[in-house]
Amino acid sequence: MLPSLAAWLLALMPEWGVLRIFQYLTFRAVMAAMTALLIGLVAGPYFIDRLMSLKIGQPVRGYAMQSHLKKNGTPTMGGVLILFAIGASTLLWFDWTNRFVWVVMLVTFGFGAVGWMDDWKKVVNKDPEGMRSRDKFFWQSLIGLLAALYLAFAIAENNNARVWELFTTWVRSGFDVSLPPKAGLLLPFFKQVSYPLGVFGFVLLSFIVIVGASNAVNFTDGLDGLAAMPVVMVGSALGVFAYVTGSAIYAPYLLIPHIPGAGELLVFCGAMSGACLAFLWFNAHPAQIFMGDVGALALGGALGTIAVIVRQEIVLAIMGGIFVVEVLSVMLQVTYFKYTKKRYGEGRRIFKMAPLHHHFEKSGWAETQVVIRFWIITMLLCLVGLSTLKLR
Repeated sequence: MLPSLAAWLLALMPEWGVLRIFQYLTFRAVMAAMTALLIGLVAGPYFIDRLMSLKIGQPVRGYAMQSHLKKNGTPTMGGVLILFAIGASTLLWFDWTNRFVWVVMLVTFGFGAVGWMDDWKKVVNKDPEGMRSRDKFFWQSLIGLLAALYLAFAIAENNNARVWELFTTWVRSGFDVSLPPKAGLLLPFFKQVSYPLGVFGFVLLSFIVIVGASNAVNFTDGLDGLAAMPVVMVGSALGVFAYVTGSAIYAPYLLIPHIPGAGELLVFCGAMSGACLAFLWFNAHPAQIFMGDVGALALGGALGTIAVIVRQEIVLAIMGGIFVVEVLSVMLQVTYFKYTKKRYGEGRRIFKMAPLHHHFEKSGWAETQVVIRFWIITMLLCLVGLSTLKLR
């Protein structure tokens, strides 16, 4: 909104050259981060008081860590604060004609709505398990598949008219249209090496990345501040990838696909980072508010969608290694438990408790130790991910 307003004023009054600063992507990204941070810090106390007055508190599972039982009743659904700050800041500072930011916004708020329904069931029914997994996965899949299908053609073409034309051509051809190399799976650390996916391969991979990232962040959100800071770091790093991917100068130099319009995602990444930092102010141990599924599912979906657009799905798995390990620990624990119960008559466990952060708590680590050490690991993994820009 503000870039369009500045351009309009500049056309009326050319002598106001200072307004040209709104044309600079990096300036708008920094301002988006600062705006979201300010909105979150100012609105945070109101959201907390409002949630407490509505008695929207987090019920703690009976089999949870004993140290977590004292958190019972802490206001949850704090992700609403994050989404409010992201939405307001992004709408203020991004170019409204950019289609990629709208896609990320729709996925983010769509997944946020799914998380809101899940949290609401937990709060109203006082059920720690919340929404049925089958129902949650259905809505996540629907949103993820629609976004993946659109992006399969949006990345290949430069405007929505051409996107529709390519889509209709694909349908009329019997679903047999080749996508350009930039829509392939990009392998990091290799020069111009990408694996062609085709439309169905692209949609399947994008679906796995978007829905998988959403659930991975949700599994990670189990300790005070554990999910928020890694989202800030991974989101900021993805913002760098978005900036260079959208640049006609840097993309060819760094031997990565050039996707016009992708650079505008830097504004969204800035807003997301600022909003998460503001939330962390209140979510730091001992937490005054929890993110809830409304925040975790939305943020994970946003990270996955951005990674798909900038063609860095593998790099996302590297930088978000903590998220990947957390969800893998749950999958391994459940699979091994069911296998041993069927084979030996009793279920056995690989970890003391899943997700992984609870395993370390059971092993004697304090909650703050687990959180800070996971932050450090994420910081190092983000540096590894960023190094793929040059190490080819």
